[in-house]
Amino acid sequence: MSVNKVILIGNVGKDPEVKRLESGVTVASVTLAVGERGYKLKNGTDVPERTDWFNIIMWKGLAEIAEKYVKKGDKLYVEGKIRIRSYADKAGVQHYITEIYAEKIELLTKKDGVQESHSANNDLPF
Repeated sequence: MSVNKVILIGNVGKDPEVKRLESGVTVASVTLAVGERGYKLKNGTDVPERTDWFNIIMWKGLAEIAEKYVKKGDKLYVEGKIRIRSYADKAGVQHYITEIYAEKIELLTKKDGVQESHSANNDLPF
C-alpha cells in the first residue's frame, strides 16, 4: 500500500491563471506561500523564518471556484497529491517541476468581515 497526500495552508502568491482546454475542461494554477516561524534553539542558535512556494493545479469544479473566488493574498487550505513532471530544454538539460494537484480546497480568508466557505472536492483527470 502507498499514500500520496499533502495538506497545505498558505497565502496565494498571485491571482489564478485559468485555461480552458479544447475538451472544455477548466484548469487553474496558483502559487501558494507556506511559512514556518523562526525560533531559537536551546543552545541559543536562531533558526530564521522560512517560506516555501508550491505550484497548485486545480481541475474542473475546483478551477472554476478558484477563478471566481481566489485572489492574490488569500489564505487557502489545499489537500492534494504531489506530482513531478520533467522536460528537456533546447539545450537538452532536463528540468523537474513539482506540483500539487488539488483534490480539495477551502477558502480561509474573510471578505468584508464574512468568512467565505467555498470548498469542493474534485476528481483529478487521470
